[in-house]
Amino acid sequence: MIPRRNGDAGQAFPIYITVVAGLLFLALAYLAVGQAAVNRGGAQTAADAAALAAAQNARDQLAAAWVDDVLDPTKWHEIFTGTVHIDDPCWRAGELAAQNDARLDGCGGLALKYTADVTTNRTVGDSVVPGTDDLKSTASATAVIKPLCTFDPPGTGHALPSLDCGGILWNLKPDGDGDLPGPEDLFDVHLAD
Repeated sequence: MIPRRNGDAGQAFPIYITVVAGLLFLALAYLAVGQAAVNRGGAQTAADAAALAAAQNARDQLAAAWVDDVLDPTKWHEIFTGTVHIDDPCWRAGELAAQNDARLDGCGGLALKYTADVTTNRTVGDSVVPGTDDLKSTASATAVIKPLCTFDPPGTGHALPSLDCGGILWNLKPDGDGDLPGPEDLFDVHLAD
């Protein structure tokens, strides 16, 4: 008797091809997710840089206002609480967003807090996920300015109050001579949690 051949020989090959194609599609989908995550990270970096730039510009303006009014301690409280008038610092946020390949969509703040909203210039790119080719990432960040100095209210004499900036005591002289603290001594700038 002649043995019969099975008709199912080679049936595993189409299953193998289907599994490999499915795994390849999943790998490409994960790659698309990775591309989106990288783009989102770039947007967050640009937003962080923009918010910090605006806050640092505001800090520098507040420090300059303090130097201008160093001999009038009655104005110091307004400066250290951020209620003194300064120019809009958001122009600097736009520059930093552009340096990070993003567009500044909005920037604003009150007193000692600035928020920047950005959109990346780059898209997620070509992927197997439909509709993601033209998507751009957006992000937002907030930076705060923290006054580092305390002082006693001004007295009636001609002596200027001592300025305690994070444990460093600055004894200011009424004639304006001597070292003055810099912006980084007067204020700390950091991203909000």
